[in-house]
Amino acid sequence: MFEVSFSPEDIDYLAETLKEMKDQVTLYVFVEKNRRKCRYCDNTIELVKTLSSASARISDPPLLNYIVVEKGVSDDLFEKYKITRIPSVAMIEGYIRYTGMPAGEEIRGLIETIIRLSTRDSGLSEKSTRKISELKSPVYVEVIVTPTCPYCPYAALIANMIAYEAYRAGNRAVVSDIVEAYENPDIADAYNVMSVPVVAVNKRVVFAGLPYEEQLVDVVYEASIRSWVSEQRKKLFERMLKEE
Repeated sequence: MFEVSFSPEDIDYLAETLKEMKDQVTLYVFVEKNRRKCRYCDNTIELVKTLSSASARISDPPLLNYIVVEKGVSDDLFEKYKITRIPSVAMIEGYIRYTGMPAGEEIRGLIETIIRLSTRDSGLSEKSTRKISELKSPVYVEVIVTPTCPYCPYAALIANMIAYEAYRAGNRAVVSDIVEAYENPDIADAYNVMSVPVVAVNKRVVFAGLPYEEQLVDVVYEASIRSWVSEQRKKLFERMLKEE
């Protein structure tokens, strides 16, 4: 449905945009070894390769690196990054990932995510970062998107930066998963997605539309606290049973 195609002007724009990068960022591209079994795997590789080539114009070696991970060859990385669908693109040990090719409008959100990781600046407010650093239990954030949605990159970026701040704080409590709806219709159907973006936290839809940063941070924080309380109750119950 969507193919990677960049004009020379597009490449120039990408190179100019990626000038903001400071530290190296590595993308892991998870694909099938047999490309005929995966409609979008080659396109996803080509997309990331193009971004890396644009980065090479401004730095040597390029600040944007990529590694292709093939199913059946490097299954240990699939397990480590908890990748179950292909193609997928993962960063920071899989705490930020794109399930499906980040095509169309989503490329903008992907590039901005790369730049913010590279500059180590999430762009989130001090209040948000402080709250994220206090998360106690893991939270799984899914953002359901499509390539033609102009608001989806912003929702994806907020989720990605929440995951990044949690990762940077050392608690690594948040996974941000940007799910392409056309390639993963079963996920979109499970959430009864009628329009995008849709944001789900711990498998429950919390926003249909673009949330504000503070709104999503608050929901993630509350979900983490609920999970932590539930875990503590379970531990207490198990301890009481042992004492009996």
